[in-house]
Amino acid sequence: MPKQTQPTESHHGSALQGKIILVTGAASGIGRSVSMGLAEAGATALILDKKSRHLETLSDDIVDRGFTPPVILPVDLMSITPESATALAQAIYDDFGKLDALLHNAAELGSPSPMDQYDMEYWNAVMQTNLHAPYLLTRALMPLLRQETETQILFTSADVGRAPQAYWGAYSIAYAGIEAQMKIWAEELENTSNIKINSIDPGPVRTQLRRRSHPGEDQASLPTPQSVVPAYLSILAGGHAHHGQQLKAQ
Repeated sequence: MPKQTQPTESHHGSALQGKIILVTGAASGIGRSVSMGLAEAGATALILDKKSRHLETLSDDIVDRGFTPPVILPVDLMSITPESATALAQAIYDDFGKLDALLHNAAELGSPSPMDQYDMEYWNAVMQTNLHAPYLLTRALMPLLRQETETQILFTSADVGRAPQAYWGAYSIAYAGIEAQMKIWAEELENTSNIKINSIDPGPVRTQLRRRSHPGEDQASLPTPQSVVPAYLSILAGGHAHHGQQLKAQ
């Protein structure tokens, strides 16, 4: 099993300047905070989410602060296909000619319940959003990430993916699959590209998904999404030794 480590925080602003970085699930929570941090550091964030109105609000907030303007990508990962993923990759190539980093952050919680009672509609939604869509996007964007310089793919994971637990059903299984996917990509690309691939567990963070998954928890006691941004930016900026590793944001 890959070693679980915490990325080292560094002064990554200049390292992110001018980079093109795609963030899925960018409309809220950690995705929103990371996108804001990337823009502040001078990167062009390609902000992808199904919530187009929230993306527009985020874009306005970034521009109002004088940061690097993002690019809005209103995409519903529930309906993404190999063909639409390829079309998205082509559009990014046409506009920028490259992609420096890809952060898979979008997540669907589903409905935690016993396996023999799991709602199949929720099951399919979790598997599509959390596992299948990241594969389709990674596969389609791989040609843009193959560069002479180092590029990054970072899969957001979860503790119940690394240590599956009862009643977490599809969510736990999807992230166990993400960990396997990350490891396979990492081994296959280790000697054939400059792409570094890792997963990161953000830990308990004050987000809407966490509030739904732990309804009795004191949200005010949890770290904010902004608090884990430095760990994400440190990885996305590159220049580190991590590859094929299970990282922790806190």
